[in-house]
Amino acid sequence: MFPSSETLDLLQTSQNSSALTSTRTLLRFITCGSVDDGKSTLIGRLLLDCGAVFDDQIESLRSESKRFGSTSEDIDPALLVDGLEDERAQGITIDIAYRYFQTSQRKFIIADCPGHEQYTRNMATAASKAEAAVLVVDARKGLLTQTRRHAAIASLMGVRKLILAINKMDLVGCDQKVFDGIREQFEAAISKLTGASIIAIPVSGLRGDNVVKSSQNMPWYDGVTLLQALEECPANSERNDAPLRFAVQRVTRPDSEFRGYSGSVFSGTLRVGDAVQVVPGGQMSRVRSIVTFLGQQTAAVEGEAVTLTLEDEIDISRGDWLVHPTSPPQVSHYFDAHLIWMSQEALAPGKSYWLKQSTLRTSAEVEDVFSRLDFNTSESIPVNTLQLNDIGRCRIHAHRPIPYDPYCENRKTGSFILVDRVSHETVAGGLILPSEGDSFASGADKRRRNGQGLTLTASRVSQVSRRRRSGHDVATVLLSGLSGSGKTTIAYELEQRLFSKGMGVAVLDGENLRFGICRDLGFSAEERSENLRRAAEIARILNDAGVVCLAAFVAPEERTRSQAKELIGPQRFLHVHLKSTVETCRQRDSSGRYAAAERGVIRNFPGVTSPYLEPTDADLIVPTDVWTWEQCVDEIERWILARIDVT
Repeated sequence: MFPSSETLDLLQTSQNSSALTSTRTLLRFITCGSVDDGKSTLIGRLLLDCGAVFDDQIESLRSESKRFGSTSEDIDPALLVDGLEDERAQGITIDIAYRYFQTSQRKFIIADCPGHEQYTRNMATAASKAEAAVLVVDARKGLLTQTRRHAAIASLMGVRKLILAINKMDLVGCDQKVFDGIREQFEAAISKLTGASIIAIPVSGLRGDNVVKSSQNMPWYDGVTLLQALEECPANSERNDAPLRFAVQRVTRPDSEFRGYSGSVFSGTLRVGDAVQVVPGGQMSRVRSIVTFLGQQTAAVEGEAVTLTLEDEIDISRGDWLVHPTSPPQVSHYFDAHLIWMSQEALAPGKSYWLKQSTLRTSAEVEDVFSRLDFNTSESIPVNTLQLNDIGRCRIHAHRPIPYDPYCENRKTGSFILVDRVSHETVAGGLILPSEGDSFASGADKRRRNGQGLTLTASRVSQVSRRRRSGHDVATVLLSGLSGSGKTTIAYELEQRLFSKGMGVAVLDGENLRFGICRDLGFSAEERSENLRRAAEIARILNDAGVVCLAAFVAPEERTRSQAKELIGPQRFLHVHLKSTVETCRQRDSSGRYAAAERGVIRNFPGVTSPYLEPTDADLIVPTDVWTWEQCVDEIERWILARIDVT
């Protein structure tokens, strides 16, 4: 009996398993195709000819072949993979069948996926963990829609090695023209969907041609066998420098003395003493200890489930992430995604679903459906909904801010599912797109927004590329404080210092904006709020362009400061409050505005004729009425550089 997929996952990490702790790399791959293309037979033949089946299993297989076999042969290889009674009776694959085998070159985990359209969701699940895909095509039928669908799903799921196994070549007389025609048709179709490496192999799963050994029946083919292609496939391992993503599953309080945060390391490495930031909350702390069932350890790596304790008592709950402050994820209520629709009931835009991502659950709606992929033409077609097995590009609105990485950068943090809130059916799998677009986007995807014919067009330059070019992360630093607290002076001094370090940096000064983009605004509370809102829009554009923004504004209300933070993005927003008394600011005032406000000439002047609500949640407070200008600038510069990674 072959081990289950769960057992295999445990075997991978077991230090007592000699087979899985060798130097041979592990490759996870899937097999998929249409019904009766011979997937199970092909994989069964691969296992048999590799010697991965024990003698007693072969005897049992002979007995099963007499009862369920669909061939006239002594052994039906398909029965090695089709394990369910219904599968054997119907001669189809229903569930995903996982099998493990190894050769002198490599170790393998196979996921044999259902071919029937009804079970496409199972294939998508298996592809999310695969590094390669074997797409099986019946040489007599050629390329079918279901095979195209499987290729598209594998591509979107991040599979970067596609092996086209043109099967049952013995039934077409091993004709090279048949093989070449299907290969060329497949390459033309899939080239529009993916940059994956593609290789085509003519095989016969029943006879074993080009499965493990080269076939004498097809002398015109001098390429690799299926096994050789799998052995040579590069492992699609995660980057060693992937940013930390620790998803909190629960807060552990066994007693009044211990407060831990249990969860899994999705990527990166976490060490005792590391500075961490809560996402989306933004609170900062350091790791005090890392606790496991076997005791404390100094570090935790990707795939480990551990419990952390922090140096500070901060508010953290299930669904939050802990990340390194220098490598935050994106956080938003809105994002674009590819949806693989899995329900018989069509997608209803605007309907409330449960969105589940990592350990987080929140209600969400599909705000807009832009397009679906036509599997026969590989083109995007404008639609308003999605049907069963459709793949579409959509706009998602979540009811709480969602931390995420694009799926192409991190499979675990860039994927989610949608669940019907009444039936609890999983209706869709989602793959979050990067801001610059997606693999099959076209002009047809640019839909109207707000009913005004507006189109949101994303930059083609990714944030990762900008980071590599500039050599530093980005942020907007809000310098808030009373008029006369030193905001403008400090902002321009900081700009000069950061620029001298080779950084892209710009100042947005609240007063300067009133000479241009905000010249139509007065000084009421609403107009001050609008002044900061426009500045936040500009700051976001500057950040997207790779520029650090220093924003000097009075910002007298908590509401407007929070709106600016939400607009810019909590992961990019840093708030420095320049604290000073009204009396000190009045003494510094050379413009006469404080005196004019006291005489009633200037109305709505914060601190004099209108209230100034000092922030209680500023990231840094600098007493400009106590420190010298140089001390203030030195402290803020040091603080900013500690939060903006500069290489």
